[in-house]
Amino acid sequence: MIKGKILLVDDDEDDQLIFTDALREIHFSYDCLIANNGLTGLALLEAEENPPAMIFLDLNMPLMNGAEFLRQIKKHTIYRLIPVVIFSTSNNPIDKEKMLNLGANRFITKMAEFKILKSKLSELLFDANKPSFN
Repeated sequence: MIKGKILLVDDDEDDQLIFTDALREIHFSYDCLIANNGLTGLALLEAEENPPAMIFLDLNMPLMNGAEFLRQIKKHTIYRLIPVVIFSTSNNPIDKEKMLNLGANRFITKMAEFKILKSKLSELLFDANKPSFN
């Protein structure tokens, strides 16, 4: 299982709450940092002494969207090594291809059912340390 902090970059407060509730229910006991947009996400990364072990990133946000955030962190020596999971309402194959080409490790569509989200997060957190994740 992944160890350390997780950064969730998502402007939807309901999605933030559901995400953190799912983490708590799968007994993920590490900190989850939350940013409402890419600019805030970059500021959180810079403020943290130790970078997060994984980033979950929404696509459509104000100020700086997910694609621009991903472009910025992939330019940085340390941040570009952090696994990034796109966590979006989009199920558009073009969005998926674009984000994977920009360096995202996974692309998952937000699911309405809490139980499915919990299962998917558990799977991602346990698989993140496997070489095939990157």
